[in-house]
Amino acid sequence: MKRTAAVAIAVVVAVGLVWLVQLREESTPPSAVQRVERAASPSSPPPSSPPSPSSPVLEPSCRDVSRAFAPKVISVPGVARGAAVVAPPRDANGVPGVPPLSGEGKAVFAWDREQGIRPGDPRGNVLLNAHTWPDGSALGNRLLAGLQKGDRIVVHGGGARLCYRVTERVEVPADERMLRYYEKAGPPQLAIVVCSGRRLGPGLWEKRTVWFASPV
Repeated sequence: MKRTAAVAIAVVVAVGLVWLVQLREESTPPSAVQRVERAASPSSPPPSSPPSPSSPVLEPSCRDVSRAFAPKVISVPGVARGAAVVAPPRDANGVPGVPPLSGEGKAVFAWDREQGIRPGDPRGNVLLNAHTWPDGSALGNRLLAGLQKGDRIVVHGGGARLCYRVTERVEVPADERMLRYYEKAGPPQLAIVVCSGRRLGPGLWEKRTVWFASPV
């Protein structure tokens, strides 16, 4: 059984890296909302009308950063809270590294440092990936279930904080090349990829899902 599990894990890594090769070849917490307090005396008459419940509450922005930074923690409200970010090196073929195949590794993002793009840089994609596990317990599974267009992603690192909004969610066949995942000259974005679709066998998934997210 141990030998079978080891073989399956090796195949998972190999298949994920093959797709990344194909991609490559194509180419301070927010401020609290201000509270309004009433200080009416006991003899003061009640207000003539209650405050409107539909008054908009502006969401604090965390777009402005003084410098680019290496991502250390990523939160996706309702999906992942405080997920760590690791930065494994690329392999000998220049393929971005993936998180470890372990209990800890299945819950983290991998950031491709060698892409040369960090959150806060003026252009290009910050490349991220995460594992999808057949038992549904990995970070990639949670992203597939809960991360949609319009959702918010918050990236922390080195005392800086930058927010992104998902602008596009794309699902492509596993053997389809996607040049724009590796974009360096376009507008600043996050680009996150995970395995998706039906699991065809150990390490074999029929599709990949990619999210693009822009600073807000």
